[in-house]
Amino acid sequence: MNDLTSALAAALPDGRVLTDPDVTGSYAGDRTFLPPGTPLGVVLAESRGDVVATMRWATEHRVPVVPRGAGTGLAGGATAVDGCVVLSLARMTAIRELSPQDEIAVVEPGVVTADLDRAAREHGLMYAPDPSSYEISTIGGNLATNAGGLRCVKYGVTRDSTLGLEVVLADGRVLDTGRRTMKGVTGYDLTGLFVGSEGTLGVITAATLRLRRAPGEVSTVAAEFTSLRDAAAAVSAIVAAGCQPSMLELMDRTTLRAIDEWKNIGLEPTTRAMLIAQAEGPADRMAALCGAASFVAVSSTPEEAAELIGIRRLAYQAKERLGQCLVEDVCVPRSALPEMITRIEEAAARHDVLIATVAHAGDGNVHPVFVFDRGLTEPPAAVWAAADEVFRAALDLGGTLTGEHGVGLLKKRWLDLETGPVTAELHRGIKQVFDPLNILNPGKAI
Repeated sequence: MNDLTSALAAALPDGRVLTDPDVTGSYAGDRTFLPPGTPLGVVLAESRGDVVATMRWATEHRVPVVPRGAGTGLAGGATAVDGCVVLSLARMTAIRELSPQDEIAVVEPGVVTADLDRAAREHGLMYAPDPSSYEISTIGGNLATNAGGLRCVKYGVTRDSTLGLEVVLADGRVLDTGRRTMKGVTGYDLTGLFVGSEGTLGVITAATLRLRRAPGEVSTVAAEFTSLRDAAAAVSAIVAAGCQPSMLELMDRTTLRAIDEWKNIGLEPTTRAMLIAQAEGPADRMAALCGAASFVAVSSTPEEAAELIGIRRLAYQAKERLGQCLVEDVCVPRSALPEMITRIEEAAARHDVLIATVAHAGDGNVHPVFVFDRGLTEPPAAVWAAADEVFRAALDLGGTLTGEHGVGLLKKRWLDLETGPVTAELHRGIKQVFDPLNILNPGKAI
């Protein structure tokens, strides 16, 4: 240890600070290809007090701090910068409270998303946000990026389930935002401001989250299409008909082929896309609205439904088997989804780039995954050119650069295209208020 890290270790209980480079390196990156910086050390926080002590030390010594959850991020938001301390919150795993009467839970940031959902279901409730990584991602990371997931078409994203936060500010002060009630308009919405801020304004150490009644009987439809555009049109038809699906997921042939080569799902040669839809009650109406489908299956048991949804949850791992992945998540108005799908296909053909696309189609959130050769430290120029075309297409169609993964480092080169100078100035001003020394996750998000 050097003098700085020795002072940090002295401010914390034994065993909280790691400085061995062979160990700290494993905390430096996330699931992107981006090469991380070299941290001074890693803090394994186990309590709010550990976070407070770390931030007081960081403010005193002007050391950058990069908050980290499970490291499952896809935009580089938790990658270390040179000379920083990585503040790992993965050990803060307490569900402090779960109130069936008030339908809320108070949880620490290291709680795995699926674990909270399982705990809620013991009381007939559920935690609605469910990113595809829900079995490994943590609540803290979900809050940092305002994650969504498969059920967000009906229940919204993480911000829609967040009532209040406990936050440690850059100087170590503790701030409580929000409330335990379902509504409240006292003061500015600081809770909403912190959700999606990617650790640049404060470190979340607890969250008061809204739980919902678990649905009763649900029906699941899987429809195969010979055209990706036809599948996207079916999405629009299902939503327009008022079916209120809780899940509406789209996968293109490249994704399906990757899953089939791995798990042998019996992919037909003519299938270009698959749509998986789920809703409470009978599925007949949703199935009928997939009129252009070449094949439609309706689950008859919960086991069959789980198997169909399991295909969707395999998508990212299947694509990782093909090569390195640049994973994006543009979001467009639902009415623009067919055109956005077409633009992605055109970009792939024009630049001769392999793009595998899945979508939380019910809310227009499209995940084009650009696959390139392993071992490269940077995507080839053709990949960046195709990505640039896709981002500009999303903005042209009235959409946004990111629906749930965050800006991190990957999307900063396009940020000005969406925000503009006035918004950028306000973002910098907010950052200055909360983090005047610019020590919280510097270089990310804004």
